[in-house]
Amino acid sequence: MPGILRLPASYGTLNFARIKPSGRAVVEHRWPLTHARRLVDVVDVTEPNLMREQFPYDRPPKVLFDGVDVALDPPGEIVITDTTFRDGQQARAPLEVAQITQLFDLLHRLSGPNGVIRKSEFFLYGVRDRQAVAEVLSRGYRYPEVTGWVRAKREDLRLVRDAGLSETGILTSCSDYHIFLKLGWTRRQALDNYVGVVSEALAQGLRVRCHLEDLTRADVHGFVVPLAQRLMALAEEARIPVILRLCDTMGYGVPYPGAVLPRSVPRLVHVMTHEAGVPSAWLEWHGHNDFYKVLINASTAWLYGCAAANGTLLGYGERTGNTPLEGLVFEYAGLMGGLNGMDATAITEIAEYMERECQYPIPASQPFVGRAFNATSAGIHADGAMKNEEIYNIFDTGALLNRPPAVNVTDRSGVAGVALWIRQHTGRNLSKGHPAVEAIHAWVNAQYAAGRTTAISDEEMAEQVTQRLQEVTLS
Repeated sequence: MPGILRLPASYGTLNFARIKPSGRAVVEHRWPLTHARRLVDVVDVTEPNLMREQFPYDRPPKVLFDGVDVALDPPGEIVITDTTFRDGQQARAPLEVAQITQLFDLLHRLSGPNGVIRKSEFFLYGVRDRQAVAEVLSRGYRYPEVTGWVRAKREDLRLVRDAGLSETGILTSCSDYHIFLKLGWTRRQALDNYVGVVSEALAQGLRVRCHLEDLTRADVHGFVVPLAQRLMALAEEARIPVILRLCDTMGYGVPYPGAVLPRSVPRLVHVMTHEAGVPSAWLEWHGHNDFYKVLINASTAWLYGCAAANGTLLGYGERTGNTPLEGLVFEYAGLMGGLNGMDATAITEIAEYMERECQYPIPASQPFVGRAFNATSAGIHADGAMKNEEIYNIFDTGALLNRPPAVNVTDRSGVAGVALWIRQHTGRNLSKGHPAVEAIHAWVNAQYAAGRTTAISDEEMAEQVTQRLQEVTLS
């Protein structure tokens, strides 16, 4: 399935023509790995480098530029991964096993036969967590693959084996904020500990995913590159992939060309592929939305060589949340030129289930899932929508999401909004000058003149339509 993204002629043509909807595992790679030319050692400092020139703390963080840019370098395949049942559960009351199972069924349907949503990550520490893992594994789905998450402790690997999983995430915090201030280690101690735990996991035959926590505040060349190079050496020795999750834990990442490390998403990915020797297929981006960049950063990571983008259903996650999975679905479709077998109507069912059964509130205007994401309240927009649906609808939301465009009737809707509501809810194509339409419009205006501040409900509109049409008939 060829991509459709085009850049100015001076940049050549970027497309994903070599990305084939084969459903093959993204972790496949030919051995031996192509290592970086120069192996580097960790810079073992005595005091943490908190990068105050970028993170002053008493002021908003600064975005610095040095003018160094890197080229777009899309990978051979891009996929989506899910952490709804791990990071997503850190933000809300825990889901019941039955709720997790139902959502996993819907996630499987959304993923489609080609496994675009390739993996789903689970906690393993609680009884309920392990019950949920057992339940979703019993479904027998190929996609999403169920994976685990554990701390960087050898004894915790038993949880992964006991759950019957082939892959687990391992927490490998990499900034001095975490290494010095949280863990109380030196960089050397952190590196040695992480390498030791990963070595043990590989010896047990596990596929490892190292979560490079707080990467966007880390010393990339002083710690991250040396760690990544050693992890790649372990992978090659064991002939088992070691995936690196690039964690923008605090949402500091920026997509801007020429921005400096460690905040530059393009340069972070480039360093991993070109200096640390990590295959694109073994890179995964994980972002947070603290500065409203969670989706664009994930897309940027894809474009610069990171194969997987990680997200959660509805974007729920720690603090401001993670990349919304539904956003990644349509970003993928835009870059790839199609959904590659994904069933996007499952998004609507997921949102309805999470709001109804899990009590997860969804803002009305949230893209793709909010009650009013494709609804207009403006009369001038309603007038355009009456002439042609495409004018004010992002795509065929009725076909792709089972969410036809809608109208909210308020004092801003005008007669066009009233007429459009009647057409959508009754199928009657009344003109803006129809007596019933004008009567309902007058009633709406009277409501707001009397101090009303809420939209007219569908029930009220239905009652008004019935009443006014009867009045017109009798007259």
